[in-house]
Amino acid sequence: MPAATPQSTAAAQKQLEAVRAQIKSLSDEQHALDDKRGAATRSLREADAKVAAAQNELHGTETTIATLQTQLEQLQQQQSELAAGLSRQRAELATLLRSAYALGNHAQLQLLLEQDRMSDLARVLAYHGYFERDRQQRIAGLSAQLQSLAQVSEQVKAHQQELIAARAEQQQQLDALAAQRSARGKFVATLDTSYRDQNARLEALGRDEKNTEQLLARLRAAMAQIARTPAVPKTQRKPGDANIPIGPLKLPLIGQVLAGFGGVMPDGHRSNGLLIAGAAGSEVRAVAAGRVAYADWLKGYGLLLIIDHGGGWMSLYAFNDSLLRNVGDQVKVGQAIASVGSSGGQGRPALYFELRHDGQPADPRSWLKP
Repeated sequence: MPAATPQSTAAAQKQLEAVRAQIKSLSDEQHALDDKRGAATRSLREADAKVAAAQNELHGTETTIATLQTQLEQLQQQQSELAAGLSRQRAELATLLRSAYALGNHAQLQLLLEQDRMSDLARVLAYHGYFERDRQQRIAGLSAQLQSLAQVSEQVKAHQQELIAARAEQQQQLDALAAQRSARGKFVATLDTSYRDQNARLEALGRDEKNTEQLLARLRAAMAQIARTPAVPKTQRKPGDANIPIGPLKLPLIGQVLAGFGGVMPDGHRSNGLLIAGAAGSEVRAVAAGRVAYADWLKGYGLLLIIDHGGGWMSLYAFNDSLLRNVGDQVKVGQAIASVGSSGGQGRPALYFELRHDGQPADPRSWLKP
């Protein structure tokens, strides 16, 4: 496979930016359409956006804490190794100094006077020179080790202080996130009491299947402009479905299935995928490699992330509290892409997952493995 040239890389980046702009325009159209349907949808989107902002800040801080913790452990290991090496060098130097002291203050003159032959005299002088140089080198090495240990110790202290500050910030962000979730919960409760019946609520806040299919078709057309990586080998495809480039797949979230394919969602909608219960903030993972085609709020889905896997196949991840990837990003199988939540007016934290082929819902149960 020929290496990419700077020109081809620049062209690919330009192409990707153009596709991102197209999809941003699609997202803006969706928001405008939602706003026309009523203030409730807009207010719900804004409440979800505040929760997402708090969740993203928390995720960034937790990533920083994990990095600092790893660096601190490495520095502490280095500190321990330097201390052990310093102890050994001190012991070796002490042995040398004791030997030198045993020879006495006039050791060199005494050794010279005791030699009868010039050859013995030369050898003694050489040995004495080696001894002195070795002692000086060991003293220099010991000084360098002491300096390194002091520097590493200072770095350890600095990282410990950074960790303390980051954890304090983390707690503040947890409090802010809890406050935003509480405010959203109260707003959703107000919405629930403002509608006469479930049908009225579905009309205002529920998903529109026709609109979803149109959006997916436009996303597929946009993503088709981006050069694709080589297809997955046939050995990795599901038997009997040679054109499907994915499978078998792991669940995007481990949890209780609240609604299966063809079942009934809590809002009364038919389920075109799986509704999986999860703790708020838990990581949602990509079921297969691909490229992010959509990462935004959508009526009936809340914060939604869509991955294009090629061959007409897409996976949808809805009701998230935050999205960890952006449009155009390449994702690997099992990579964290979102955080479990209850956006879109849901009553409890859960992930709604769909698998679609050419825009049509596909039963994921034959593809997914626990």
